[in-house]
Amino acid sequence: MPADKVTNVIVAGLGGQGVLRAAETVAAVAFAAGLDVKKSEVHGMSQRGGSVMCDVRFGAEVWSPMVPPGEGDFLLVLAPDQVEVNRWRLRAGGTLIAPEAAAGVVLADKRSLNMALLGVFSRHLPFAAEAWTAAIRAQFSEKAAAANAAAFAAGRAAAHA
Repeated sequence: MPADKVTNVIVAGLGGQGVLRAAETVAAVAFAAGLDVKKSEVHGMSQRGGSVMCDVRFGAEVWSPMVPPGEGDFLLVLAPDQVEVNRWRLRAGGTLIAPEAAAGVVLADKRSLNMALLGVFSRHLPFAAEAWTAAIRAQFSEKAAAANAAAFAAGRAAAHA
């Protein structure tokens, strides 16, 4: 990742899937690495299971929190029916990480799918696994942090296999 490049990440899914938490984790990891980070959220009908999207942009200098249309470097989607709804936001040659990317991952709690997919996604960025785990542990209670860190590790391992 060139030092002057802004990386554009879109996290999308449905209300209750942990879209906001996943985006916050990405932002925390990039910020801990010393990068300028901007984040934007669109909740919509999230409380009723509606679409939720978050943009996370990071780099040496970021001016806007919104990923311009068609310029997403990464599209991380937590619900299968949200892939086509959001695909237009991904640039040509961008990376789509859909729920099937974690298909072989065994989760102790299905609510941790967002963290398993973050584990898959983490393989595409230059941040250490420890930085991701620290960001996850900072956001959850001790018990929930352990389960989410385990889901992240399982997703990361599956992406490497």
